[in-house]
Amino acid sequence: MTDKTQAIVEQALKLSPTERADVAEQLLASLDEALDSDVEKAWQEEIQRRRQQVERGEVELIDSDTVMAELRKKHA
Repeated sequence: MTDKTQAIVEQALKLSPTERADVAEQLLASLDEALDSDVEKAWQEEIQRRRQQVERGEVELIDSDTVMAELRKKHA
């Protein structure tokens, strides 16, 4: 941890619990924004890959009722 970071943490720890929670929430939200765009991009790529597999006939689509019925049989 850098000196600057340590100083910020020390100041933050002097805040009330509510204020610390607010700071923590804002910091975490700022991380989520960056992660969300990466996750969104990865999901879009995965969706595209799967759509192409379906279009090429490489995978068999199974409706949800069939999948659920098979799961119930396995866990009955």
